[in-house]
Amino acid sequence: MKRPLADAVRPLDLSQVVGQRHLLSEDKILYKILSSGNIPNMIFYGPSGTGKTTVANIAARVSDKQLYKLNATNASVADIKSIISELDGFSNRNGVILYLDEIQNFNKKQQQSLLEFIENGQITLIAATTENPYFYIYNAILSRCTVFEFLPISPDDILQALRRVVEIVKKEYQPTRVIVDEDALIHIANSAGGDVRKAINALEVAVLSESLGEEIHVTLDIAVDATQKKALRYDKDGDSHYDVLSAFQKSIRGSDPDAAVHYLARLIEAGDLPSICRRLLVIACEDIGLAYPNAITIVKSCVDAAFSLGLPEARIPLAQAVIFLATCPKSNSAICAIDAALHDVRTADTGDVPLHLKDSHYEGAKKMGRGVDYKYPHSYPNNYVKQQYLPDLIKDKKYYIPQNNKFEQNIKEYWDKLKNL
Repeated sequence: MKRPLADAVRPLDLSQVVGQRHLLSEDKILYKILSSGNIPNMIFYGPSGTGKTTVANIAARVSDKQLYKLNATNASVADIKSIISELDGFSNRNGVILYLDEIQNFNKKQQQSLLEFIENGQITLIAATTENPYFYIYNAILSRCTVFEFLPISPDDILQALRRVVEIVKKEYQPTRVIVDEDALIHIANSAGGDVRKAINALEVAVLSESLGEEIHVTLDIAVDATQKKALRYDKDGDSHYDVLSAFQKSIRGSDPDAAVHYLARLIEAGDLPSICRRLLVIACEDIGLAYPNAITIVKSCVDAAFSLGLPEARIPLAQAVIFLATCPKSNSAICAIDAALHDVRTADTGDVPLHLKDSHYEGAKKMGRGVDYKYPHSYPNNYVKQQYLPDLIKDKKYYIPQNNKFEQNIKEYWDKLKNL
C-alpha cells in the first residue's frame, strides 16, 4: 500500500524541519541535544502537525537507537513489556527510544508502569501530547522528563514545507509534468491552521484529484476544493494579510469591538494563529497600556489558552481577548515614552550617568566619588527623596506623560502630591 504523502516526505534531518525556531535554532537547547546525539527523556507538547513525531524520528536517527512507536489510545503496558523483552537483540545494541504518542490517554497506573523502565535506563522515553502535560501527566513522569512546547506553524513556514513537497512530487510523478500554482500553495498554507500535516494532506488530495496524463495542474480553484475553504484575499506578497492585521489593530485601538471581531474572524479563517496572538499581546501594551495595566496579564492568559486549545476552539479565548481590549480604556503613554527615549539615545549626546548613581560595590569606588552622594529613597518619608537621576545633559527631559484616564490620573495625583510635600 502506498504511504501517505505526509509520511513519505517527512524530514530526515533538522535542516528540513520548518517552524519551532524557539526550540530548533542552532543556539537553542533542543537543537543542541539532538546535535549531541545524547537523548534524554522528553515530552513534546503541542497541536497536531507541528513536528513532534518528526523530531522524535530524528532523535532516534542521530542517537543510533532503535525507535519503537506506540499510541496510548490503543496501547497497553503489555506492549511496553513486549518491547523490553526484545532489548537484548542485536538491533537494540545502542538502546531504544519509545515514542509514546497521546500519552495523556494512559491512566495513572499505566504511566507509573513506565517509571521502572525509565529509571533503569532500559528505554529513553519521548512522549507526545496535545494536552497540557502539567494537567494530564503523572508528576513522577514529569520530574524525569524535559518538556518542550511545540507551537502552531506559521503560514510562511508551511508554505516553505509545501514548496519542498512539490519538488518531491514532481520527481515521483515523472514523466507526468506537475504544476502547482503559487496562489494554490498560499491558500493551502493559510487554510492549514498551523498544521503542516494537514497542509500536505490537502496538497495530496489536490494532486490526486487530477487525472494522470501528460500534465497535472493544481490551480487555486482546485486548492479551494481540496481544503473545503474559500479563498481569502491574501495576495502572494502578503499585502492583504497585513492589511487585515492593520485593520484588526486599528479597530481595537478605535474601540470598535464589532469591527475587531470581524477582522479576527478573517484571520482565524486564514488559520494564522501566531500572528493573531502576537498582535493581541502588542495591542495590550501599545494601545491599552497604563490605562489598564492588567490587560497584558489577561490577554496573555487568553493567548496561552488559544495555543493550548488550537483551532477551532481557540476562537473563543481570542474573541474574549479582542472584545476585552476593544472596550478597555486606552493609553499609548508607554510606547510614546520608550520611543522618545530611544530617539534621544540614538540621535543625541545624552551624557554620562550621574556620579552618585554609578556602581559603588567595589573597592576604590568611593575614592572616585562613585555613589558617594546617593540618597537611598527607602530611608526617607514616603520612600521618596528628590534627587537627579537623568544625565546632566538631559536632566529636565520628560519621557512619561500621564494620559487622561483613571489609572494614570491617579498616578499623577499621587506623585504631584508627594513631590510637593
